[in-house]
Amino acid sequence: MTTRGHACTLLLLALICAGCSRRDRSGSPGGTGAPVDPALLAFLSRARAAHHLADNQEELHPERALVTLRAVINGPLPGRSETRPAEVREVLADTAARVADLESQSADYDAAAQSVSTALPWVPEPSYFRGHLYEILGLVEERRAQSLSRGGNLVAANQAKDRALAAFEQSMNIQAEVIRSSSADAGKK
Repeated sequence: MTTRGHACTLLLLALICAGCSRRDRSGSPGGTGAPVDPALLAFLSRARAAHHLADNQEELHPERALVTLRAVINGPLPGRSETRPAEVREVLADTAARVADLESQSADYDAAAQSVSTALPWVPEPSYFRGHLYEILGLVEERRAQSLSRGGNLVAANQAKDRALAAFEQSMNIQAEVIRSSSADAGKK
């Protein structure tokens, strides 16, 4: 399993466990947690299974891994788009980042950049997921720059490299904001 696969699996497992613990609290006498929507749990389980499947497909059949991951993004989603739970939007963003990474590994740089662009509105606030999308965009543009450079198109390669550096910087700024915000929240407790 890839490092990315481990990260996705851990994220999805944590979200599912958090949902289960919320359900347990709400079912106990005097519990204050809201019950977790079964559709949310089903979506998280489906996404986790898709990431496991993609882990096994990625090396020998990356095109199958892309189909599997895109099925999460394009498949049934809990909630209405304007009120979609944060967990769903975060898993969608993380899945789109993985799709973009695979697309760029196959030299489909435009599709990869579009996958990131499509996912950014799902996580509009500074978060690990938004920062990760910019990190992947940087990787996409870095790969594009290398490909263009190998092809002798140095002007376009330098433009792609500039976009890569800007995306990496944006990722770093977002993640720094997340760290500062988390530190400030921890100090209030």
